[in-house]
Amino acid sequence: MQRIALFVDVQNIYYTVRDSYQGFFNYQALWHKLSQEFTLVSADAYAIESVNAKQQSFQQTLRNIGFNVNLKPYIQRADGSAKGDWDVGIAIDMMDAAARQDIDKLVLLSGDGDFDRLLQRLYRGNGKETLVYGVPQLTAASLVNAATEFRPIDKTLLMTK
Repeated sequence: MQRIALFVDVQNIYYTVRDSYQGFFNYQALWHKLSQEFTLVSADAYAIESVNAKQQSFQQTLRNIGFNVNLKPYIQRADGSAKGDWDVGIAIDMMDAAARQDIDKLVLLSGDGDFDRLLQRLYRGNGKETLVYGVPQLTAASLVNAATEFRPIDKTLLMTK
């Protein structure tokens, strides 16, 4: 079985799934699906720090599944704008994983087109295949085209009520 490193852009997945399906992503279902097909070598989820008890509980759930949860503070600027994305951190960690001999494929959950050049470089520079999961109607075409494989987030990966 191919050995994978999994990277989840939690904010992107939360908002795209919520906006498209009015629901929530099922991380346990994803873990189960990937574990059937691949050997999970590492799994990282990237989220924003929160004092909200529901957010902290969700982050603990991710840890219980097997994810390493990376947190970054949400920055509210004086002008009212805010910052809280993990794009650079995810990119650095994916480059590091691509250099590892025990990783065959990199899996990214995000629809963010900012990752397109990264995926092209991972394949061209390191020969690593990439698999992207995203909400089809909200995933950048450039990201889909840059990935070795794209899989849509569909009902099988949503939480049931």
